[in-house]
Amino acid sequence: MPQPHNLTEGSIGKRLLLFTLPILIGNILQSLNATVNSIWIGHYLGEAALTASSNAGIVLFLVLGAMFGASMAATILIGQYLGARRLHDAKRVIGTSTTFAASLSILMAILGWVICEPLLRAMQTPPEALHLAVAYMRVIFLALPFMVLYIFATSALRGAGDAKTPLYFLFLSVGLDIVLNPVFIFGIGPIPRLGIAGSAVATLLAQAFSLVVLISYLYSKKNPLCLHGDEIKLLKIDWSIVSTLIGKGVPMALQMMVLSLSMLLMMSLVNRFGIDTAAAYGAALQLWNYIQMPSFAIGMAVSSMAAHNIGAQKWHRLSSIARMGVIYQLALTGTMVLIVDIFCRSALGWWLPPGSAAAVDIGVHMNNIVTWSFVFFGISMVLFGIVRANGAVVAPLIVLAISLLCIRPPLAMLLLDRLHADAIWWSFPASSFLAVLMAIAYYKWGKWRTLRMITPQVADAQAAAAAAASEVG
Repeated sequence: MPQPHNLTEGSIGKRLLLFTLPILIGNILQSLNATVNSIWIGHYLGEAALTASSNAGIVLFLVLGAMFGASMAATILIGQYLGARRLHDAKRVIGTSTTFAASLSILMAILGWVICEPLLRAMQTPPEALHLAVAYMRVIFLALPFMVLYIFATSALRGAGDAKTPLYFLFLSVGLDIVLNPVFIFGIGPIPRLGIAGSAVATLLAQAFSLVVLISYLYSKKNPLCLHGDEIKLLKIDWSIVSTLIGKGVPMALQMMVLSLSMLLMMSLVNRFGIDTAAAYGAALQLWNYIQMPSFAIGMAVSSMAAHNIGAQKWHRLSSIARMGVIYQLALTGTMVLIVDIFCRSALGWWLPPGSAAAVDIGVHMNNIVTWSFVFFGISMVLFGIVRANGAVVAPLIVLAISLLCIRPPLAMLLLDRLHADAIWWSFPASSFLAVLMAIAYYKWGKWRTLRMITPQVADAQAAAAAAASEVG
């Protein structure tokens, strides 16, 4: 089998870095794309339109978050099969994932089109923004199948150890989205002015075009993951694979939900301290998104590399992958924290309006306490990436739930009367430190090495090799 992106041999540090950087750049691109689109909507269509897109964005995040978990499970399955040199089984995952993702996303698109208005009403979307949110959301739901299939296609490539190709086509998708936004929002030539719906149309066209070009490119390059001839029958759903995608994907999707719910709970505490503190927190969240990007990128890269090596039964390489992942995480996240701390005051000004000196001061103070806690968070993400590669997805979910829901908000509330707003800020490093201790404990002493992710034949061999590795270690 062709191995253009072999993650089971050679320098771990070099391969991990080369695999991580495209993922990190891609995460930054996606965030910049969302920022640019919100600028077009907010600055030129008004507050109601921005509120509409924000409310619709919450719904989209929940939908894509659920699909993200399944796509990550597919990434790990593909990585393990390719590590075990079982290309046909990797293609079975690709075939089932494609049909499963297409069918489910089409059903969700139809359902979303029908229920988006009552759903947005239930979310208490302001009346002046409701019709705008409905118009935007319905077009976004039309784009959903293209978005989901694009996610699964790029996840399959990352599972095969290829992070560069998804990045190239992400440049295409983001570039088209940014260029087409003003065209369809304001209209040009024969293209009518569509307002906020035009922003969604731009996303639809960018995603659809990028997906078609990506698939055409893969077939033109005879990528080994493409299905040919009799392999088309692999598009028939294998329910054992679907069971794995759901069983392993749901806990990973719930991890994203836990992160979001924690931020919402903390926002409810922040709001008690007035508009300046709330505004400072909102601006700081934007900065924290960028600080956390290296952690998510390295976590994804570590998971794919670990999956390849588990499939190849090279368990002895996992500790080196974890060690290099932590080193890179400390370097990249530490650099981001340092940059934010140095330029914090001016960076907060990107989101806070002129004359918000009080909010800026609060934001600077807040960042001085909180930002270094993301270093702890990043170490947890690296270790979670390792154990997740062998199907251990429940334990990371439990650790996150304990630290972000059972420790962070209660600790902040407990100290609120004594420390006031500082109680909120200090709950971040406290909960992150406890999370990394739990992550280290599970990585070192947990039973994740004995779990199964792929078919029993390969899994039995992996379990025997893991047991032997544990005895040696």
